[in-house]
Amino acid sequence: MVRSSHLVANSINMQAIGADIGGTHITCATVNIETGTIAMDTLARATYQHDAPANTILHAWASALNDTLSKTGSVQLSGIGFAIPGPFDYLGGISNMQHKFKNLYGLHIPSALGPLLQTGQNLPMRFINDATAFAIGEAWQGEGKGFRRVVVITLGTGFGSAYIEDGLPVVSGDRVAKEGCLWHLPYKDSIADDYFSTKWFLQEYEKQTGERVDGVKTLLDRAGMDAAAKGLFIQLGRNLAECLTPWLKKFDAEVLVIGGNIAHALPLFEAVFHHDLEKQGVSVRLAPSKLEEHAALLGGARLLDDNFWEKAAAHLPKI
Repeated sequence: MVRSSHLVANSINMQAIGADIGGTHITCATVNIETGTIAMDTLARATYQHDAPANTILHAWASALNDTLSKTGSVQLSGIGFAIPGPFDYLGGISNMQHKFKNLYGLHIPSALGPLLQTGQNLPMRFINDATAFAIGEAWQGEGKGFRRVVVITLGTGFGSAYIEDGLPVVSGDRVAKEGCLWHLPYKDSIADDYFSTKWFLQEYEKQTGERVDGVKTLLDRAGMDAAAKGLFIQLGRNLAECLTPWLKKFDAEVLVIGGNIAHALPLFEAVFHHDLEKQGVSVRLAPSKLEEHAALLGGARLLDDNFWEKAAAHLPKI
């Protein structure tokens, strides 16, 4: 039997499973939550489609988690921490998503998933937004380590973001954007998410050249000899600086960590991004994520550190 997500785990168990839930796959691994290290030999992954029936998705999640459990062996675990998109009742463990995972809507994940896990252990499940989990991992063991005020953005199929202060997510107050995220901010003729994601690149490139491409990687590969592709990355840097400047100032951010697939293009837009930030009086360290998707595993697993959970859980109803 798996306990509900709000119950407290035994604090002497210093290992937990971190699970990163995406629209097409789950990645999970065992993490030492005392040292913040991932047991790489326990990594597991399974694929699915987000619009599949609930039973199909749950069995895929269970397949990966059971793989990690089997690789972990007889180690006593504190539980499982999930990095999962919203809207989601993170304290209650109930999915409120309808744009994706629509067949999980209203489902209490611990009750539905627990019976599928092949373990005799009593494993609590705890949940947090995937972008927030990524940011927690970066602030704990990644590019934000050693800094008090960290802003993390992810540039990919969507625009993820989170604020971290002293290792904890900040989701309210006049220093941060509503709900502690930036995707919904009004920007130009739409919102930030429409300008800092894959969709913008593909639409803009087709508008300028008449050619459709299959992804940002194609544009990245072409940027050395394709003026239109190169120009898009420069425009991204200018747009990011324009959009983020007031929020980096309000939070007095010390470091901006950039993750997601588009972060690989940072060398193409870093100079103009940094220049435009400094021109607006923003002095912040720019750092591409080195942990990449492992940051979300660390952030998820850290939820099973009871001291951390007690502080972080106070903010969850506002995410």
